[in-house]
Amino acid sequence: MEELEIANKAIQRDEQAFLQLMQEHKAALYRTAYAFLKSEHEAVEAMQEVTFRAYQKIHTVKEPKYIKTWLIRIMINYCQTQLKKNKRFISTDALQVQGYDENSSYLEIEEAILSLSEKEQQLIYMKYYQESKIKEIAVLENIPEGTVKSRLHKALKSLRSFLSEKGGADHV
Repeated sequence: MEELEIANKAIQRDEQAFLQLMQEHKAALYRTAYAFLKSEHEAVEAMQEVTFRAYQKIHTVKEPKYIKTWLIRIMINYCQTQLKKNKRFISTDALQVQGYDENSSYLEIEEAILSLSEKEQQLIYMKYYQESKIKEIAVLENIPEGTVKSRLHKALKSLRSFLSEKGGADHV
């Protein structure tokens, strides 16, 4: 069975299809949780909670072909809520921005990302951590692709500005 067929069955509340869907995407979901929470225990807990939340809301998915992006978005939202509760920060180990200066420390990049708005942080995470396509992000956010591109451009410009002020080099 192909992923789209599995997603359609899961949306129609087929429990086996839902479990298969979660199994297929568990690695990406775990990586997302771990990147945000920096703890194996918390990442596993996040997986359990997101599985429960996704099962409750799976019937609301409008575009089955973007089911992975939808699941990751639930994970990001959950993790950000946890971080707010714990007042902790995201990891930037996976961030690979074109032109990234190898001499920049991850701490500088992390600090730069934290200077962005929550929406910009989500956009950077989805684009560079999860390698989501512009179109997937647009569908998920329910905004035009051009808006995603302009917001991404603005976020990267803010990162460049922040990093050049900090280190005098153009890092991003």
